[in-house]
Amino acid sequence: MPETITNDLNFTDFRILRELVKDGRASDVALGERVHLSSTATARRRKLLEERGIIQGYTADVDMAKLGFSIGVLVQIELSSQAEQVLNEFEEAVVKCPSMSFCSFVSGDIDFIMMVHVKSFDDYDRVYRKELSTLPHVARVRSSFLMREVTTRQVAPTALRATLAR
Repeated sequence: MPETITNDLNFTDFRILRELVKDGRASDVALGERVHLSSTATARRRKLLEERGIIQGYTADVDMAKLGFSIGVLVQIELSSQAEQVLNEFEEAVVKCPSMSFCSFVSGDIDFIMMVHVKSFDDYDRVYRKELSTLPHVARVRSSFLMREVTTRQVAPTALRATLAR
């Protein structure tokens, strides 16, 4: 488990994080106005949050459907073994899959969950045949097609609540 540093953050740090989750492109001036700090103090705090690895980067929220990738597929993968070498070989191969946007080792009946976005069912057939079925040590692949996205959050709101009771 990674070391948590929540106790080192104060209420203002959490306010800055909440605002940056809403708008990662906010200038220090605009951010300072929202959290009631000077732009200099805001810039200093943002830099500290970045240096400590709490803020790991800034990204664009891309609409995959507008790029033509209108079908999201949740792929569950079961491996033939959970030996360390098997896991390592699978993980090294899966990061090279160009259609995969997310992959995580999970507990339970399956070993990995991944997300792919495709343009059509024919496109998924191609991804399945050329990418997924060629991954090492795969015993079973189960695919679930996303019907409608209800919500996506980069961060759960409870993670950005200041817990000042120490």
